Amino acid sequence: MNSRIEQIGRRRFLRGMGASVALPAMASLAADEKTAGMPGTTSTGAPLRTAYLYAPNGVILDKWRPEGFGSDFRLNDSMKPLEGFRDDFQIIKGFAQKTGNPGLEGAGDHARANATFLTGARPLRTSGANISVGISADQLAANFLSQQTRLASLELTCERTRNAGSCDAGYSCAYQYNISWRSKHRPMTPEANPRAVFERIYGAGTRAEQAASLDRRRNEKRSILDFVRESARKMESKLDHSDRDKLDEYLSGVREVEQRIEKAEKLGLPDDPGRPAPEAGVPRNYREHIRILFDMLLLAFKSDSTRVASFLIGHDGSNRSFKDIGVSSGHHDLSHHGNDNDKMTKVSLIDRFYLEEFAYFLGRMRSTKDTDGHTLLHNSMIVWGSGLSDGNSHSHEDLPVILAGNAGGKFNPGRHIDVGAAPLNNLFVRMLGEIGLPGARFGDSTGAEKRV
Repeated sequence: MNSRIEQIGRRRFLRGMGASVALPAMASLAADEKTAGMPGTTSTGAPLRTAYLYAPNGVILDKWRPEGFGSDFRLNDSMKPLEGFRDDFQIIKGFAQKTGNPGLEGAGDHARANATFLTGARPLRTSGANISVGISADQLAANFLSQQTRLASLELTCERTRNAGSCDAGYSCAYQYNISWRSKHRPMTPEANPRAVFERIYGAGTRAEQAASLDRRRNEKRSILDFVRESARKMESKLDHSDRDKLDEYLSGVREVEQRIEKAEKLGLPDDPGRPAPEAGVPRNYREHIRILFDMLLLAFKSDSTRVASFLIGHDGSNRSFKDIGVSSGHHDLSHHGNDNDKMTKVSLIDRFYLEEFAYFLGRMRSTKDTDGHTLLHNSMIVWGSGLSDGNSHSHEDLPVILAGNAGGKFNPGRHIDVGAAPLNNLFVRMLGEIGLPGARFGDSTGAEKRV
């Protein structure tokens, strides 16, 4: 089998036929060049990761917003799952994305919520091919850092993708099913199928070689790690004891994710009468789907395969039910609660569900050591938010926004702060500045948000 070790910049890869496993940075193989001060790095030279996570349909603010400001705040009911991480994030009150407001166009808030969240641009109302909105913050970062990693960015979703047709009051489905935009006319379509994401991260060579590798692994019931085993053995001979353990832990994590994907594929498609079933390989359980994609995002960040990601966990207007937590009605239907206490209680349970999944990801990031001895979470900037604050009123102001991570020491987590009626785009400008792209102009930004 033709397998080898390759290095591209600071990153090393185990390669086999149609397979590639990017490795985490290890002290035994540290590059000679100084990396601190390079684009997309922290002051220690560790990679600085950026992720934008989107949850749908706003929240019940009274049960979501903490009580108190500064470091002396108390998490409310919906945010209780984050209690163990209160020193790792800051809740920011006041951000708005005003390009999502109705203006003269009226209905279509769900499409505008998704389309404006990361672009800060107002989408052209059309259901045809002439879609137009604007490049998104994640893609500005991806373009700037495109030479630093094998994948410029990674786009994930738990939804089926739709880039054509009318979905919300005459707005194209492309607006409602995408938050990442490569240009004003071209969305970066996210991937829902864990197998496809896995192959994108760990596939290598031409599409034909990748397909042949996958077919061979399936036919022979072998792991992607079998295809790079020879180069892994060569790599181990160059490592000290600590880094051999680190390599073993990382490859075990890769295999664990691969096994979970195989399990989902083996179980096959669930019954889903009345609407299209998900693609093969998509877990039956929504929570499991979210977590397996979070796990692959962790692996992509840990191996420095990419430093920029977006995750559309649910698109705005999603009417998914949550029977596992006792909510059988659709989320969107419930979000139009009309101040009905029973409906609001159910929405708050959904809000809590999503923050439980956020806590899961934060836990994985915080428990993973980075090259400089800090955690991946410390060396990250992770935005959690929604394009609506209140699904009942369709408000695009005072959005629920959480900023997790420390940007390698540049942020001041552990607080609840009020920035007034500030553009959300100011936060994105600040984040772009942290990766080395200062002075960016974005949407209605008035400058970099310095209070975080």
